[in-house]
Amino acid sequence: MSTVETKLAELGLTLPAVVPPLASYQPAVQSGVYVYTAGQLPMVEGKLPVTGKVGAEVTPEEAKELARTCALNALAAVKSVVGDLDRIARVVKVVGFVASASDFTGQPGVVNGASELLGEVLGDKGVHARSAVGVAVLPLDAPVEVEIQVELVP
Repeated sequence: MSTVETKLAELGLTLPAVVPPLASYQPAVQSGVYVYTAGQLPMVEGKLPVTGKVGAEVTPEEAKELARTCALNALAAVKSVVGDLDRIARVVKVVGFVASASDFTGQPGVVNGASELLGEVLGDKGVHARSAVGVAVLPLDAPVEVEIQVELVP
C-alpha cells in the first residue's frame, strides 16, 4: 500500500472505485508531468447521497462533507492514470463548483472540504491554488463538483 493510501487508512478512509463518466470524457488524463481530473461529483457507490442547492435543500456543512467525497473521488481518478498516489509531487489547482441558492455566498467554505482533505492526506503536497464558484445547477442535481490538477514526480 502506498504512503498516501496508508494515510487515508489512518483517517478511516478508503479510496473508492473510479466514478464512471456520465458522458463522453475520461475521469482523468495525463499530459507530461500533470494529471487533470474531470469534475468529480460526490458519488458514493454509484449514487449521490444528497441532491439540491446549497443554502436551500443542502446545508453548507453537508456540502462541505460532499466536497471531501469529491476530492476522494478525484484522487481515485488520479490513481487510475498513474497507478500510485505516491507519484504526486503536489496538488497544483483545485476548482470547486457549488450549486447555490440565489442568496448563498459561502462557496469558499464548502470547497474547503476538498482542500482540507487534500491537506490531511498529502500534507504540504496538498497545498494548492483554488477557485470556488457558485453555479445555478450541476449534473444530476449534485450540490458540489470538484476537479483537481496534480503534478507528478518526474
